Amino acid sequence: MNSMMKPIHFKPLNGVRIVVWSAFALILVLLPAIFNSSFAMTLLCFTGIAVIACLSYNMLLGQTGMLSFGHAVYTGLGSFVAVHAMNQIVAGWYLPMWLVPLVGGFAGLFFGVLFGYVTTRKSGTPFAMITLGIGELVFAAALMFPWFFGGEAGINSNRTAGKEMWVNFGLSFGPQIQVYYLIAVYVFFCTVAMYAFTLTPLGRIANAVRDNPERAEFVGYDTRLVRFLVLMASSFFAGIAGGLSSLNIEAANAELLHAIRSGSYLLFVFLGGAIFFFGPILGAVLLVFSLFMLSEFTKAWQLYIGILFLIMVIYAPGGFSSLIMLNLRRVKYGEWRKMRWPYTWMFLFGLIALWGFASIVEMAYQIQVAAGSGSKLTVMTIPLDAASTTSWVIAVIVLIAGGVAFEYWRRKFAKVWSDGEERIADAIKKAEAAIV
Repeated sequence: MNSMMKPIHFKPLNGVRIVVWSAFALILVLLPAIFNSSFAMTLLCFTGIAVIACLSYNMLLGQTGMLSFGHAVYTGLGSFVAVHAMNQIVAGWYLPMWLVPLVGGFAGLFFGVLFGYVTTRKSGTPFAMITLGIGELVFAAALMFPWFFGGEAGINSNRTAGKEMWVNFGLSFGPQIQVYYLIAVYVFFCTVAMYAFTLTPLGRIANAVRDNPERAEFVGYDTRLVRFLVLMASSFFAGIAGGLSSLNIEAANAELLHAIRSGSYLLFVFLGGAIFFFGPILGAVLLVFSLFMLSEFTKAWQLYIGILFLIMVIYAPGGFSSLIMLNLRRVKYGEWRKMRWPYTWMFLFGLIALWGFASIVEMAYQIQVAAGSGSKLTVMTIPLDAASTTSWVIAVIVLIAGGVAFEYWRRKFAKVWSDGEERIADAIKKAEAAIV
């Protein structure tokens, strides 16, 4: 009993965290050496920006339980203010170009205070609807005030301006590698700052507001103020992401404010997992992969993402990060070995069923959308003909056969998983009994 009454000492820089953050920094430094093509460098830059944007959104959704449909307002407006700052540097402002993302951050903070005062007066569904209305209002205003938003064409700038300033350390930001490392620096420090926020009293109170706002109010906390403060912090980091976007593409347009972009943050943060801190990072990777790679392989990429979203909502609402953590828990208790073969066969037959389903979808798209380019197509390196009955029959047979085999191994997997959960629960009970 005495061991349970020992004081708990908070160690913000324990050994595990030092190793994790050092590894994270090392990965950011080494990525360009591994993926050194111009296309890969572009993907890395967009991924870094998406990481900050998704993490900032998760401060609302995962940390405080605030479902927002207008987060693109803060990334977009931060981007516009940043691009105006870049143009002022071109005109002669003595401002280092590497500070432009911070200009976007403070712009996001300003608009977070302005709009957050209104949106955080309500919580739950009313909050979500108000953010949707604010997002539509700002997007409409982008076309009504061309002097600031540049109309449909947007605003362009030049990131190489001001390179003669000694405070730019001789960097012109012309080469993409320089822009990448600037983004990497911001990604590292913003990620550290947002993680540190989760450990602050405000971050802990935000969790209480998320889980039980009535009880948080009962013990004396102003839940509206907590939501307001968290939204302010989130909008600051969202603005930094917007500023980095302007610096990266040297432009800003109204599409940055569209509800589709806000929906993308919600969709991919959920897919990555809003429960764990690293979930939005996975979501950001999926976001960039979908926009820049999956969309190049198929015109139906949004359909596949939508189906994946539905599957995750039904079977894994914690996202991919929760699946990773559940399997790491299995490894910890020595239960993962029993799942190797069920996992292997599920993956194999799931891939076969996926080919059958994708073949049907792609042939349907070929007939309905891309008929002008002919009826022949390739699905996962296998040639098909949308005009041939044989191709359709093969696709249907493969889908059914793969689906039946997948379901058989899924049930076996569920049995193994359930048995393992019981053994883990018993092990935890024994460990707790030993401590007492």
